[in-house]
Formats: sequence, structure tokens, C-alpha cells
Amino acid sequence: MNGELLLDARAVTKTFGGFTALDSVDLHVNKGERFGLIGPNGSGKTTMINCISGALANDGGEIVFEGRTLDGMKPHQRTRLGISRSFQIPKPFASMTVLENLAIPLEYATGARGREIRARAMEILETIGLAERADINSGSLTQIDMRKLELARAMAADPKLLISDEAMAGLSATELDDILDILLRLNERGITIIMIEHIMRAVMRFSERIVVLDAGRKIAEGTPEEIIDNPEVERAYLGE
Repeated sequence: MNGELLLDARAVTKTFGGFTALDSVDLHVNKGERFGLIGPNGSGKTTMINCISGALANDGGEIVFEGRTLDGMKPHQRTRLGISRSFQIPKPFASMTVLENLAIPLEYATGARGREIRARAMEILETIGLAERADINSGSLTQIDMRKLELARAMAADPKLLISDEAMAGLSATELDDILDILLRLNERGITIIMIEHIMRAVMRFSERIVVLDAGRKIAEGTPEEIIDNPEVERAYLGE
């Protein structure tokens, strides 16, 4: 982590009718950082990520990426700036091969064609650990390989910031370690990563810094060691 600011979300607010999902939340991520975003169910994590990626428009505050405001930008415009995300529930095109599933976002993101697409796709699949499955039908993938394909599709846009949304949910301990190793390798290549997870062991092992949300507010920020010892975090997860 070099301390150079990449993402600066300032006093972000989002309401749905009379319900406040985000209440003036600040979130700052540095270039190259491994950043964890956690909180109980309904804390506002997904809403925050949707506001960053453009799936939702924030009602207040400002989101700045590399010094440029994202407010008013569509999701595809943010993707082309370097923001990409994986989704908790992978939804590949089941009738297509792994390679074909990756070729579609690659063509959209880069405009490449033919051999160039295949070469770039194979490079990503090699990094993710799916190269040997490139030509099999994605509908026959195991759960762990579906998660890898979801990460590969997020990598198609050559992101500066990758948002990993619950990439380890439902996986075994061995599979969890496999995904963690992939995310660590991607970070070593210079990709900044925001991890959203309920699996505390994974978050604590991966993150250099963690922000905790509860009921739409930021209640804690710090290193994994500081978060573990924070009484506000304990109350949010376990109650009084």
C-alpha cells in the first residue's frame, strides 16, 4: 500500500422511501490496497458497492475515482475507468464454453477480436486457474470453478479496482484458500481489491484495512487486529 488515494467516497447517502440504507458513509481506498468491507446482514455493504459501481445512484455525498467524480456516470462508463466487480451468485451463459463466457466481456471491454481475444482470455484463465477448462461447457463447472469464472469475467475489463462480492460463500475451507490465493496474486499484480465477505477468517487474512458498517453507518475502521478488539463491532454482530 503506497498511500496514494484511488477511491474516495465522501458522505455517501442512499435512501429507499423512508428507509436510510447509507447514512453519510465515508470510504477511502488507496492504490494497491487490500480492503475489507464487512457488517451484519442489512448493514449497507451491497448498497455501498452498488453506488460505487453505478448500479444505484447515491442520493447524497460524492464518489471520486482517481480524482474524477463518478456521480452521474453509467455502470459501463465506470467499468471503462477501471472499476470492475464480481457477483455473489455467478450467472454464466450455461450453453457456452468457459472461454466463450470470457470472450464476450473481453470483446465489449477492449474491442479486440479473434485470436487477440483468445490470447487475452487464456492469459486471464491461466491466472485464475481455469486454463485447462477453457473449452468445456460452463454449465458443467463445479461451484469453485464457477466462482473462478466469475472472477475471470470481472478481470476482462483490466480493472484498477476489483470488487469481490462474497466470492467465497458456500465454499469448503480448501476452496476458500484457493480463492484467497487468487485474490492475493491479483493484488500482487497491482490490482486494488475491495473484499466483501461474511467469512471472517478470509477477511482477516486478506485485508490490510477494514471498514465495518451497521444499519447504514460506518461504526469502525482499522487493521484486522483493531477490528477484532473493537466493542462496537462485537455489539453489531452479537448484540448487547
